[in-house]
Amino acid sequence: MSRILATLGLITMPALAPAQDHGLTSASIIPGWKSDPNTMIAGLRLTLAPGWKTYWRAPGDAGIPPQISWAGSGNIASARIRWPRPNVYETRDMRTIGYSHEVVFPIELTMVDPSRPVNVHAEALLGVCESICVPVDVKLTRTLDTEQATPAEVQAIREALADMPKPGAAHGLRSTTCTAEPIRDGLKLRVDLQMPPLGGNEVGVIEMPDKDIWVSDSTNHRTGDTLTVETELVPPGAKPFGLDRSKLRITVLGDGQAIETYGCTGSSD
Repeated sequence: MSRILATLGLITMPALAPAQDHGLTSASIIPGWKSDPNTMIAGLRLTLAPGWKTYWRAPGDAGIPPQISWAGSGNIASARIRWPRPNVYETRDMRTIGYSHEVVFPIELTMVDPSRPVNVHAEALLGVCESICVPVDVKLTRTLDTEQATPAEVQAIREALADMPKPGAAHGLRSTTCTAEPIRDGLKLRVDLQMPPLGGNEVGVIEMPDKDIWVSDSTNHRTGDTLTVETELVPPGAKPFGLDRSKLRITVLGDGQAIETYGCTGSSD
């Protein structure tokens, strides 16, 4: 498994396969600013070789979602990753969702002691794909001080935050209705969203709080102001499970924009 070691933001690549073998050309933690006395905004920046991509948190049927561990970090009580709007890739009847070229993931770091610097030790397992997918284990360390941040680093993080999916209500989402019916190995879920078009080929993504439940790629069609998203939910072992509609996360990706909403009402509510 390929490894990248980044120390103080400088990428060194001992015994690393050539970039064309894994597609990830650089990775770094970049500093940003304090959003409040206890919270620092930083970024994880990934640069990919032409033709390669990495994945969003809901990567589609064949992707690998990023897995990030902050174990060993100092002065960090919690770390929360923010997800910029991804792209949808349709290849050979397969849909994947992710990023190409370069992506910056904003990271919200809650500090234990705001008077001390933050020592980041992050290990990320990434899926990086061209015609095949390669797992890449990225190890990054850096001592962060917001006074170190360059204007370009701050701008990159701010642009990524601005490109996150917007709340559905901000785009005129009026209602979200769910209908579920049993299938042989789980549930078929239909979600009707009353909202203006986002443009392009709209793709709805349904996420469950229980990541062990498999969620199929969705089918999507629009009739006037209603976007209908249909998917199948299959639990491990095809065992019965309860669907808590209030905890569904629903994202709609459109032409250069995206919205996000949580929960839905039943069709008979």
